[in-house]
Amino acid sequence: MQKEYWLLPIGALALLTFFVLLQIPIRRLYAGFIGKVIPDDFKFGESKNVPGWVSIANRNYMNLLEMPLLFYLICLIQYLTSSNDPLNFQLSWIYVGLRIFHSLIHLTYNNVIHRLAIFAASNFILFGIWVNYFRKFLQITFWG
Repeated sequence: MQKEYWLLPIGALALLTFFVLLQIPIRRLYAGFIGKVIPDDFKFGESKNVPGWVSIANRNYMNLLEMPLLFYLICLIQYLTSSNDPLNFQLSWIYVGLRIFHSLIHLTYNNVIHRLAIFAASNFILFGIWVNYFRKFLQITFWG
């Protein structure tokens, strides 16, 4: 496996983040167009007047800047160390897929139980990627 392949799941998650970021002004402008909000509703963030379907995009965007930071980091570590671990590569794509499902749920019907299950699964996968990487790192470093 070429080390550059580690950049693919990073790029996919970054594209999702940009897509969600684009949802923020689209939803805000539409809400303003139909008279649900005024510019002052966003003066200090989002006021109580902002409908949930508008503010949820901002919350999802923040989610994509939190735990995924650890995903970007472990993928970059694997890229820089030329890791050739097919299991972690597969787990990385599973993580990206779960984050896509999480965003779809969050931005559409927003069922908390469904969203929580996907979020927890993605975090479990991310933890597994880290554990597997360091297990192999320690094995190579100390036991050759």
